[in-house]
Amino acid sequence: MIKKILLPACILLLIIACKTPERDCNAFKTGEFSYEELIDGVLVTTRFTRNDTLEVAYFNEVVDSSSVRWINDCEWIVQKINPKSMSEEKAVHMKILYTEGEFYTFEYSLVGKTKKQRGTAKKLN
Repeated sequence: MIKKILLPACILLLIIACKTPERDCNAFKTGEFSYEELIDGVLVTTRFTRNDTLEVAYFNEVVDSSSVRWINDCEWIVQKINPKSMSEEKAVHMKILYTEGEFYTFEYSLVGKTKKQRGTAKKLN
């Protein structure tokens, strides 16, 4: 009796565990997005629009423009157009890990650095 239940349960668990997450990067290459992040214990929202070559971010009533250079459908490099400090001059490598509905989860790091961070953005339009 237990063998009859255990074998199908193990097969079902194996199928669920091996499911590859969706990764429809083309749906998130351009458009208007929002990203929430916890900074010093406060949840803040950045809104941004992106096309093939330009990303414009709106954060705390400050507008910032960055160039966008696509590596492939799921990875791109973002670099501020008018950096105000040495740290803003550094390019950031972005990579979509998976997508789900109107959200995409990504990782990012400074170009050439190994420390990566993750975030989730929502497509608004």
